Amino acid sequence: MRNRFDRQLEELNNGLIHMGSLIEQAIEAAVDGLVKQDVEKAREAMEYEEEINHAEREIEALCLKLLLQQQPVARDLRLISAALKMITDMERIGDHATDISELTMQLAKQPHRINMGHIQQMAKETIVMVIKSLEAFVNKDMELAKTVIIQDDVVDELFLTVKAEILKILRETVEYGEQAEDLLMAAKYFERIGDHATNIAEWVIFSITGRHVDEK
Repeated sequence: MRNRFDRQLEELNNGLIHMGSLIEQAIEAAVDGLVKQDVEKAREAMEYEEEINHAEREIEALCLKLLLQQQPVARDLRLISAALKMITDMERIGDHATDISELTMQLAKQPHRINMGHIQQMAKETIVMVIKSLEAFVNKDMELAKTVIIQDDVVDELFLTVKAEILKILRETVEYGEQAEDLLMAAKYFERIGDHATNIAEWVIFSITGRHVDEK
């Protein structure tokens, strides 16, 4: 019985790795599309959404099967519970990659007149956060998960910088107002991706320790 359970846990682990790979590819394509104003890349990012949603449903079904049939306890129960929480955040990351790509469709209509430097840096930081949070889960690495949580502060600071830059442009000229608003929204989506990566890291810590990060 335990051997079967271990095989199912391995299947769960592989499913999470696969879903993680899909969201990484979706974000990278979305960033590439946004920065280069590449509509085809944006479409590529959007095409991942269905695969990501399918992966979420498969993992959810497996988790429920494990809970109902195996009645796990202690660490195994924490692992399965954490996986159920993680896939919700992972699915939302995929949604935000699509959101960014939809904005790219609008932004591709005219050249960028706003400096993309800090938005690119935000994108880079959030991709690293997502990758690290998933690596932390696979390797049961609590210290790596903690670095993801700390890194979220960097993303938040970058968002405030982008917001200040865009508001300054809006005060000075209305010519690029629509573009500025769309880029501010794209930056907000990157900030949210960072938040979801942080959530994943926190669930990794819970799966190892049985305690939530905000618990005293």
